[in-house]
Amino acid sequence: MITVEEAEKIILARLRDYGTEKVPFEQSLGRVLAEDIKADRDLPPFNRVTMDGIAISFKAIANDISTFRIKATQAAGEEPLSVSGHEECIEIMTGAALSPALDTVIRYEDLTIKDKMATIAIRDIKKGQNVHTQGSDKKSGDIVAAANQLITPAIISLAASLGKTELLVKTNPRIAIISSGDELVDVADKPTAYQIRRSNNYTINAVLNKHGLQADMHHIPDEPQITRKQIDHCLHNYDVILLSGGISMGKFDYIPKALDDLQVVKLFHKVKQRPGKPFWFGSHANGTLVFAFPGNPVATFMCLHRYFLTWFRQTMGLPPAKPVYAVLSNDFSFQPDLDYFLQVKLNFTEQGSLTASPVEGNGSGDFANLADTDAFIALPAHKAEFKKGEVCSVLKF
Repeated sequence: MITVEEAEKIILARLRDYGTEKVPFEQSLGRVLAEDIKADRDLPPFNRVTMDGIAISFKAIANDISTFRIKATQAAGEEPLSVSGHEECIEIMTGAALSPALDTVIRYEDLTIKDKMATIAIRDIKKGQNVHTQGSDKKSGDIVAAANQLITPAIISLAASLGKTELLVKTNPRIAIISSGDELVDVADKPTAYQIRRSNNYTINAVLNKHGLQADMHHIPDEPQITRKQIDHCLHNYDVILLSGGISMGKFDYIPKALDDLQVVKLFHKVKQRPGKPFWFGSHANGTLVFAFPGNPVATFMCLHRYFLTWFRQTMGLPPAKPVYAVLSNDFSFQPDLDYFLQVKLNFTEQGSLTASPVEGNGSGDFANLADTDAFIALPAHKAEFKKGEVCSVLKF
């Protein structure tokens, strides 16, 4: 067996560039940006009014003018209107472009308006107030969103405002999810008293979708020839295979032999961890990676987050996820000399500390607890007693 750190090192040595592609900007959420987005003009593109009111020249204030004749009214999107003298103003709306002759906006709340005359009701007026100056955010040609980051709703908003109808993104790996075993039936089918419905593949797919990934799902029965044929097909049509179950030493576990026959090199099998000790990882000569997770739901869920998503972030050029730490809310003991990824419920105290309350459950097959927890807290090996108040790293899901 190898350690968690050794397993991660082996997996991260298999990073790969899958190229780039262009996608419609409105379909790019959650993808990884592969280009710098640059401003096609100044932002804002004009001196933009930020409050409804009147626009004046500050020189009028310097000349002790406080009452102005309203020359006209200007809405957002209209050509800027100017004045003939300092005693005139333009009634103006939020978002409108300010004329070069005007530089200050007085809010309606600070005015008295009667008979098309506006009188300032306050004394403290600052030049340029309530005006968002042209180019104060970004100049034309400036980078507004750098490459190698996840595309968020804010970046989609930027793309729309800059007329970027398409975005260059990193191409995601082609992923196949494979479940196996005659004891598993489809979700829509009624299982016998000794069968269960397939769920791990849907769990994996849901996690992938949450991270902007799409996958095809396959199921392999306990039949050696079919097992070999379907895995061979996936090895030549996908970049990553995520297997759930069928990798132990059971009499009907045909997957290890099929992988060996198809020349998938085993890079490790078994990790010093709970859950997920039987985790298997290998690589085919064509570059296809095989993550073979244990069939127990919690083990599959943990290994997917701890190893596959870590690999995916870095293979996409994203920085490693920033570590999160939480304080144990009560004592906990664990005897085996393994790294233990304990399910926990996260909460914030009134003092702003993040706490983790253990929800031990009934082992790696107890998937019901996943709905009531937020994360795994990593309890290191070579230690059996963990005390309330200790700080440990957290793997949020």
